[in-house]
Formats: sequence, C-alpha cells, structure tokens
Amino acid sequence: MAFRDGPFENIKVPLAWTAAVVVVVALVAAIVMIIGDRGTASGRGEAGPVRAGFVAVAGPVGGVFSAPVRWMGAVGDHIGGYFFAVSENRRLKAENEELKQWRDQAIAMKTVNERYEALMGIRTDPPVPMAAGATVQDTRGPFARARLIDVGATRGVRIGNPVLNEHGLVGRVVGTTAGISRVLLLTDVASRTPVLIERTDQRAFLTGDASANPRLAYIRGVGLKAGDRVLTSGDGGGFPRGLPVGIVAKGVDGSWRVKLFSDRGAVDYVRVLLFQSFSQLADPNALNAPPLAGLGSAPPPDTNEAAAITDATARRTAVEAAAVAARNRRIGEANAARATPVPSQAQPTATPPQQQAPPPPVTGQAPPPAPGAQG
Repeated sequence: MAFRDGPFENIKVPLAWTAAVVVVVALVAAIVMIIGDRGTASGRGEAGPVRAGFVAVAGPVGGVFSAPVRWMGAVGDHIGGYFFAVSENRRLKAENEELKQWRDQAIAMKTVNERYEALMGIRTDPPVPMAAGATVQDTRGPFARARLIDVGATRGVRIGNPVLNEHGLVGRVVGTTAGISRVLLLTDVASRTPVLIERTDQRAFLTGDASANPRLAYIRGVGLKAGDRVLTSGDGGGFPRGLPVGIVAKGVDGSWRVKLFSDRGAVDYVRVLLFQSFSQLADPNALNAPPLAGLGSAPPPDTNEAAAITDATARRTAVEAAAVAARNRRIGEANAARATPVPSQAQPTATPPQQQAPPPPVTGQAPPPAPGAQG
C-alpha cells in the first residue's frame, strides 16, 4: 500500500516548512558537534568519533553530488568556447599577420647584423686603420665595373686605398670627395692587382676583363692548381700583403682565372683600408738606424757576465801585446841583418879599378886636350 493510500494521505506538508526544519536541524547538529569537539584534559574530543564518521560518510556523497555540477561547468565552457571561436580566430589571424611583419624585419636585421659582425671582424697583420661604409650606387657597363660608397676624404679615404667586404678584396679607390668615393672593382678592364698563390708562393697579376672571374697573367713559376687560394702579394706597395682575393679556377678558354671571394654576397657594406705605403706601418728612421744603435739599449751585465767580459778582454789584450812584441822583434832582427854586410866566400872581394896613366905623347904632336877644355 502506498503512503498516499494510508491514513496520512490527506496530510500536506508545505515545502518551505520542510526546508526550514531541515536547515534548523542541521544547524543545531553542527553547533552541537562544534561545542562537543572541544578538547578535554586528556587531549581527546568527546564528539570526535561522531564527527569523523560523518565526514567519512559525507565525503563520497558530496563528491557524487558535485560531479554533475562539474560536468555542467565543463559543458558550459565548451559551449562558450565554441560560440566565441569565430572572434578568437579573427583575433589570432590579426596577431599572426602582425607577427609575420615582425618576423620579416627580424630576419632582415639578423642578416644585416651578421654581415656587420663579419665586416667588423676583419683584421690585418700588422693592424691598419679602416673606415666602414655602404654602397650608394652601382656603375655597370660593357667594360666598366665601379661602385660609389658613402665615405670620403673627411674619413681619411685617399686614392689607392684597398676596399673589402666581409668576404674579401673588392677593389681600390680611384676617386674621392668629401663624403663619396669611387671604387674600381677587380673585374674592371683597368684593374691590375699583384697577387700571390698561397700554396706555392708564386707571383702573378690579376687583370680584369669585364667578366665575373678576372684572369691571372704573368704567372711566375709552375705548379699552379685549381682550388689554390689567391692573396694580395704587397708588391709595389699599393696593397698590404695577405688580403684574401679568391680561388684559382680553369677558364673555358684554357686560361687561369680567379673566383672572387667578394662575389659570395652582395657588395653592400664595405671597409676601406686607410693604407698608403709600408712607411705607415713602421718608423723609417728606426728602420734606417745605424747597425750598432741598439747596443745602447742592452741591459747591464750581471756579476758573472762582467767577470767573463773582463777575463776575455784581459786575454785578448795579452795576446795582442804578445803579437806586437813578436812583430817588433822580427822587424829589429831584419833591420840588424840589413845593416851588417856578410862577405861571400865563393868570390874574392873585388878591388876598385885604378885609373891608368895616359900614354906618353908622340914626338912632334901636341898633347891631347884635357877633358872639359873643349868648347
């Protein structure tokens, strides 16, 4: 028999009163448990076991009742994310386009920075002052190969200065103003550069012919091979020795040519070597000093060295004195021998000839005149 079919079928309990009663009972039970859970003198609460049992039972029950709430929250988040996906997608696309622009700028700046670092890392031995610049114009023609750079006489650039990029030698300065210089490239027909082969130390001239690979002319020596590194020789004093130029290669016409290191990248940034002559690398007066000029700067000798020097000087003086005495003795003996004549026993001593008397005059003739009376 159902509960509503019994004697209590006409009893109607209001929902509000039922909830109020449940809340009051729960509140009273909580207060009782809090008050009864105070510690006693022995450190044990009177309602401790009851509370522990209630927590043990209520924990799983609360987890079961809270699971649907969590699930509903997750479903709500999923639905909200789905409805807001379109706007989020638009925002991410805009950010992606902006990041692409920054990425392109970062790549360009990284490339320029790497080239700057390579360019600034160029060192010469001995050190030569340099001036950095950039190409402002490229002049090309059937034969001409030249560049304009944004450094000039105000930075110390002069005609004849070598020009390099981060890979190797580019050319030399052939004209300059206050802020602009003209660079004649190695590939120009008017370019002549003395070079050497690093492996064999052969000398040659790098002559431009308006092609990408200039030609090697007047090669001295034999043994040239493809792949040999080519450097500036420094002959003539126009370039310092050892600047990288390129690699030897065999041309289609059978001539030896050079693949330039400077063609590995665009010639946008360069450094000008403020090099005029070898006299700027050292003081000519110091190089032309007397042979014994450096003896005055020698450190003073110590006790052992001074004793050895004194002993050597005394021995040298004694030897020289003995040699002088022996030479004087030999000279005295020779002079004495020349002063004393020694008679020879093989031949008698020759007597001086006696004057013979003149023959008596013949009777009837006059005597002959005496010598000196004539005339």
